[in-house]
Amino acid sequence: MITLYIALLAGGVVFFVLSYIALFMLARRMRTRYPQQWKIIAEPEQGRSNALRTWVRLQHAVRSPALPALEDKKLNGWRTVWRCSPPLGWLCFLGALAMRFLLR
Repeated sequence: MITLYIALLAGGVVFFVLSYIALFMLARRMRTRYPQQWKIIAEPEQGRSNALRTWVRLQHAVRSPALPALEDKKLNGWRTVWRCSPPLGWLCFLGALAMRFLLR
């Protein structure tokens, strides 16, 4: 039982880290393959650009239907990983929490 508990906790951490990795891989693919679209994300209309602002704008772009319209399989794959990994991470953490409460 303890191995399952630790595996669930480790799985939750892995899924959350994977969501951040997927976002960085999306950004790297956008910068190299689609520089015009990346310029729209990275350069705001008003004010100066900074890392936090670019990160928020990238998350808005990933949620929008614009990325699937590019029809890039790797980009869509990383987008799917970014969308699915946080719920799976929460399921792992909640499963570990349920095990802890049920096995007391």
